[in-house]
Amino acid sequence: MAMLENWLNTKQGQVFHYKMEKIEYALELLGNPQFAVPVIHVAGTNGKGSTIAFMRKLFQAHGMRVGSFVSPHMVSVHDRICIDSQPISDHDFQHYLQKVYDLEQEIATRYEPFRYFEVMVLIMFLYFEAQQPDVALVEVGIGGLLDTTNVVAPALSVITSIGMDHQDLLGSTLREIAEQKAGIIKESVPVVLGPLSPETTAICRQIAQDNQAPVYQFGQEFTYKAGQFSNPDIDLSELVLGLAGHHQEENAAVALQTFLLYMTNIQKDIQPQLIQQALAQTSWPGRLELVVQEPKIYLDGAHNVPAIERLLEFIQVQEEPVTILFSALRRKDFQEMLELLEEKLPHTPLVLTSFAYDGALAEENRQGRDYVENYQQFIEDWQSSKQGILIVTGSLYFISEVRRIFKK
Repeated sequence: MAMLENWLNTKQGQVFHYKMEKIEYALELLGNPQFAVPVIHVAGTNGKGSTIAFMRKLFQAHGMRVGSFVSPHMVSVHDRICIDSQPISDHDFQHYLQKVYDLEQEIATRYEPFRYFEVMVLIMFLYFEAQQPDVALVEVGIGGLLDTTNVVAPALSVITSIGMDHQDLLGSTLREIAEQKAGIIKESVPVVLGPLSPETTAICRQIAQDNQAPVYQFGQEFTYKAGQFSNPDIDLSELVLGLAGHHQEENAAVALQTFLLYMTNIQKDIQPQLIQQALAQTSWPGRLELVVQEPKIYLDGAHNVPAIERLLEFIQVQEEPVTILFSALRRKDFQEMLELLEEKLPHTPLVLTSFAYDGALAEENRQGRDYVENYQQFIEDWQSSKQGILIVTGSLYFISEVRRIFKK
């Protein structure tokens, strides 16, 4: 068992440039489990996880069994693969890990070994095939077009947002990034779009048109304002969301529109009061998550510039003074993220730190900014001074490490 875990962990940190034919060949050898369950495929720069969290609750509230696949994980690798919010058991995980390990021996004669994400995707498809949830919500790893998950035949495609992230992998312009995300749009499969810029909207709508895929976009075919959702078929009001931050209204609306389309598709009734309950009860770790009530400590995985912009909206409406503790991966445009925070919040203390992950920013990246080696000590000192709000932000990997302290 430890041997398998080690085999998996040596694969970490390798990203992208996957060969699609490798995963297709692997799935073929497994009997194409990716077609065993209806899939809703979710891409986007930010908001994928939160949108899936809202959808998961909506489907569950209506008595459906829901599979979900997300990355990276907040606590344990098992959290990436869930049925009805229950992570895959260690027993099942080991069982499918062994299967994929054995399969790699066969694949290796033709292709390079599996990457970490590919292993997770294969385990997910095998597990869902065995468990047979009513629907599976599958989050794209990076991009869309060339992503390992892009082997599904989805019932619906979703693109939550498009912004600058992973430029090293997806391209340096919004157009290139949009084309990657829109790569999940399939022939005649409806696509739900979040609030995109005019430029990226045009690209997605063009690709959808080429594929005769109906489009439903936030602000066009459906809207959400002041707790009210509407589209041509339904008006729902007095909605309250379980996730904090204005941007969650957009994610909730996208989730709700997708859910409604799917329910119409399978001719299943919806109930407004169940929708209200589901949205109010939605939670998602590491997304403006309040982990300590007094004094307030929030964790927020704002791991790219668009996510920092969302976080700024939240900070700017707080009454109490805010302190920011930040760490990220060096391969990210973290300097740009820090400059944005400093420009918009010139009087807010900003402290950098490092964490136990290969490629985390270190003291030499501080460029004259405040830096602490031991973030745990810093948090304890801040707590004993009892003032204001502490926001711990940056990489999701950093957030998940900090979260363990509070969730012990």
